Amino acid sequence: MTEPSAKPGVQDGLAFERPLNDLQTKIAELRKLNSGSHLELAGEIELLEDRLRRQTAEVYAQLSPWERVNVARHADRPLTSDYVQMMLDDFVELHGDRVFGEDRAIVTGLACMDGVRFLLVGHRKGKTVKDRLACNFGCAHPEGYRKAMQKMRLAEKMKLPIVTFINTPGAYPGIGAEERGQASAIARNILEIFELKVPVICIVIGEGGSGGALGIGVGDRVGMLENSYYSVISPEGCAAILWKSGDKAPEAADALKLTSKDLLRLGLVDKVIEEPLGGAHRDAKGAVERVKQQILEWVRELAAVPVPELLAQRYRKFRSMGTPISG
Repeated sequence: MTEPSAKPGVQDGLAFERPLNDLQTKIAELRKLNSGSHLELAGEIELLEDRLRRQTAEVYAQLSPWERVNVARHADRPLTSDYVQMMLDDFVELHGDRVFGEDRAIVTGLACMDGVRFLLVGHRKGKTVKDRLACNFGCAHPEGYRKAMQKMRLAEKMKLPIVTFINTPGAYPGIGAEERGQASAIARNILEIFELKVPVICIVIGEGGSGGALGIGVGDRVGMLENSYYSVISPEGCAAILWKSGDKAPEAADALKLTSKDLLRLGLVDKVIEEPLGGAHRDAKGAVERVKQQILEWVRELAAVPVPELLAQRYRKFRSMGTPISG
């Protein structure tokens, strides 16, 4: 495992991470003191780093579903834009839905990675306040889903595999989105992705919320990062419906079975991609590299499957969901 970053101030928002952040601060202070004086503190620094690794592993092994939801939303967690920057050798963005306009909440483009060409489709949340507002915090309008489907059809014509990055609280619920056919756009995407004659790989990198995720979430292989979540509704939304109070979100998260391990056990995803020690927000490069290697593995695997069998497997995969499982 990659050791957690020793830089202080990663983020103080997660209560369970405060002891880890305190240790990181101490390590940073000792390193600064060690480099600026004649004191020999290497041994003490090494002991604290070992303690940090052990404590981080213990903390993350015991996270509740609600705590993992908060990790999935961490401000420093790598977004689709980070994967584009750190993972790809080349990327040409494609815009517009040819009906209404450009939705920044979904990015599409032709990508190249280690000589492998594919179409990338992903939710875009934005990093600055201005970008987040422009992207509706990753909540796409119907034109975003229409754009995604048009570009997927282009990939099919070009015989390129498709890779989607899922990271959204859900589709945008505004009146304008509903007037322009939000539900219809998502439903059409789900239906038409089953017909695509090229491999489709989906990765949940953060939040996987409801139909907003499913609109680009039908794939031959579906993976989740270890601390991401995938659910029919957000914990807050579930709590508001069942208990009329957002304070019950932790209980809702437990009931929804939304963690990667739960979904793997239920057969809804194919693989959980392990994150660097302490979460993807502590080692973005390490997380991106793991996702990259998994994508390359699946692209090679699916390239060997004849198209008729690929489509049949895709149908059987989703048709069998919901059947009783043992354990």
